[in-house]
Amino acid sequence: MPDLKIKKYEVHPKLGRHLVLDPRTLAYQRPYAGEPLKPAEWEPTVPVLDQEDLLAQGIRTSEMFQGVEDVDALGSCTGNSGTELISALHDAKTLADAGLDITDPVAAEKWAIGLYSDASHRDQWMDQNWPTTDCGSSGLGVAKALRSRGLIDQYGTATSALELCRDLQHGGLLAGMPWFKAWFEPVGSSALLDDIPDWEKSPIAGGHELYVSALEQVRQTAAGRIDYKRTIIRLRNHWTRSWGDNGSFRMSLAIYQKLRKQIDLLQPRLDASRH
Repeated sequence: MPDLKIKKYEVHPKLGRHLVLDPRTLAYQRPYAGEPLKPAEWEPTVPVLDQEDLLAQGIRTSEMFQGVEDVDALGSCTGNSGTELISALHDAKTLADAGLDITDPVAAEKWAIGLYSDASHRDQWMDQNWPTTDCGSSGLGVAKALRSRGLIDQYGTATSALELCRDLQHGGLLAGMPWFKAWFEPVGSSALLDDIPDWEKSPIAGGHELYVSALEQVRQTAAGRIDYKRTIIRLRNHWTRSWGDNGSFRMSLAIYQKLRKQIDLLQPRLDASRH
């Protein structure tokens, strides 16, 4: 096993991401080389998912896995994020062939739970997995799971705000980040995390995996450099459409800069010949 950098978080019904960095992925990291940056959007075609209230959705984990009792929530944010990303990467037929029905939120959530299970097994550093333990997983684990299913053939990593913006010109990304307690209730119709007062002073509730769906706004300083405070990204969450702005929220690159060492960014993608 490679020399992984691992930070485990407490698994929560809304949160289940662990930070896992593999130094080998840096071989696929491309430094920003001055490429033009402009707004870009990669909205998922799958409905907004819900990793909670599984029983109310008609999802019984006892029917999905042998020897498992029904649970009402899972820390399956990695599987949910991977499902959202894949729905933006493939057409409906390819997704249907892979067993993902993007017209049915319940079926899609079940598929996401299966992907979460797969990811937890790919995280070979863990001594537990789902089923039967809701142990969480990592962005790296879900990327490996998607690759094993033939839905991606490679994944790269971004390690700076400029690389994130550059990569968003070509597709969405998986973002794993610490989740502060103040962020559970977004403020305002735009659901911009920057608008939540004193969020930095609130405790970290756990780790969360999200799908970065858009570079909404790009602004520059008077010196011609990117303005971190006014450059905005949009991220899809998995806590129903009633949360945030139709299930999504926004944050500035200034927040990314503050938390950069605790965030991992992966962009699963297809070889150019398959586009």
